[in-house]
Amino acid sequence: MKKLFLKILFVSLLQSFFVSNAQISQLFRNKDRVEQRQEQDTYPFSYGFFLNLNNFDYKMVLNPKYGMYNNQNLVQSKPTYSFGAGLIAKMRLNDNFDLRLEPGLQFVDRELTFDTQVNSAELTLTNADRIRKVKSTYVDVPLLLEFHMDRWYNSRPYVAGGFNYMMNLQSNAKSADDNQQGIFRSTTHNFGWSAEMGIQFYFSRFKLTPGFRGTFFFNNEMVADNAATPPYWTAAINTMQTRAFMFVLKFE
Repeated sequence: MKKLFLKILFVSLLQSFFVSNAQISQLFRNKDRVEQRQEQDTYPFSYGFFLNLNNFDYKMVLNPKYGMYNNQNLVQSKPTYSFGAGLIAKMRLNDNFDLRLEPGLQFVDRELTFDTQVNSAELTLTNADRIRKVKSTYVDVPLLLEFHMDRWYNSRPYVAGGFNYMMNLQSNAKSADDNQQGIFRSTTHNFGWSAEMGIQFYFSRFKLTPGFRGTFFFNNEMVADNAATPPYWTAAINTMQTRAFMFVLKFE
């Protein structure tokens, strides 16, 4: 499934590049320039879909007793690049403001490394104990208020901001096992805020919008290990919050 999504994303990016390259001269040509899809800006409601590349990481505040040693952080987060996809529903408010709902799925891989055994001589952690590969699938539901400027040569820059609800379908929050059995647990229901900027390009058949988005969680996602588990994993972390950066490609 993941490989299929990657192929779809790659093909879509490739197609959009060739389409935009073929029509870019028409978009910015002064002589005989045609204003594309003017009616789309007047629709009270419009729809579309998006594809995106993402980079998710954890912002962590470590416990001074278990997560640090001589001012050195003993827990490290390693992000990787992945992808997402979703739908777009837009409601026009006036000439410069739109309200957008963009529910989607974000497929995420992260890696946490725990070097916390230096705080105790009781146990030497193996690589299987030290490294946790954290896979997440977020149902991301952002509600964004978009401000856009007037058209300029069939293009229109915009900025947007709003709030997100993100459900982690692979959180393991209800699992009775914890890191002692190799299970890293996090919260299922999460909330955050997003900011986005980009440029909308109008073609004869559709509107293409490349943009950059940052998403930052409010809540602490960490679920503590069981009381009997040694303090080598979640005890070393006070708070853990997702921060994500995305390149989004929208088709409307």
